[in-house]
Amino acid sequence: MNFYAVRAIYTYEMARAFRTLLQSVVSPVISTSLYFVVFGAAIGSRIDEINGVSYGAFIVPGLIMLSLLTQSLTNAAFGIYFPKFVGTIYEVLSAPVSFVEVVIAYVGAAATKSIMLGLIILATASLFVPLRIEHPFVMLTFLVLTAVTFSLFGFIIGIWADNFEKLQLVPLLIVTPLTFLGGSFYSIDMLPPFWRTATLFNPVVYLVSGFRWSFYGVADVSVWISLTMTGVFLAICLTAIWWIFHTGWRLKA
Repeated sequence: MNFYAVRAIYTYEMARAFRTLLQSVVSPVISTSLYFVVFGAAIGSRIDEINGVSYGAFIVPGLIMLSLLTQSLTNAAFGIYFPKFVGTIYEVLSAPVSFVEVVIAYVGAAATKSIMLGLIILATASLFVPLRIEHPFVMLTFLVLTAVTFSLFGFIIGIWADNFEKLQLVPLLIVTPLTFLGGSFYSIDMLPPFWRTATLFNPVVYLVSGFRWSFYGVADVSVWISLTMTGVFLAICLTAIWWIFHTGWRLKA
């Protein structure tokens, strides 16, 4: 493996994030803080506990997951789309760098930025509500797996998109609604039977449920099912990226 090439791309992507700290870090943290004010104060005052956990603490894993999913997608999507937009993708494709090294560099940088943001939001949340993490290793596992998986998904979106509107289409119109409807701010056990069953078809439910279990030991679905679903989605994304580089689909568009 060409570690110098991987490091060069990775360093460039990380440097771009640090040049835009206001957009990359400050804006998501402020947005999450506003969620705490609106949901924690306004709604939390009317809901005492959910599964033995105060409402303010209950929504923390969902808020972290919301930021993690959207930031992983957008970071990875923009990271690979911008070289296509300015034409420097040809330099990457013609360089002595394998597609595995390209994916590791771009996806690694996007996942790193998302994980850092998730930890910052976790620290911010501790200022609002008392938190406990019963299974820290599982929490970090979900954090890393989710960041990597959705960075891979964002990488695919960045290759698919041929304009900036398409670049924002999936995060805004699909991922964010699925996250809100995936039990981020409530337990799906609170839903009527029909809607609870329908919600189980939402893949984000398994991510949020497993991540919440790592905090409080309570979950809407088994943590093993959550890990399995995350692994399946990761395998699908890896297969799709292999096919894209194998066929050259949209890489030069």
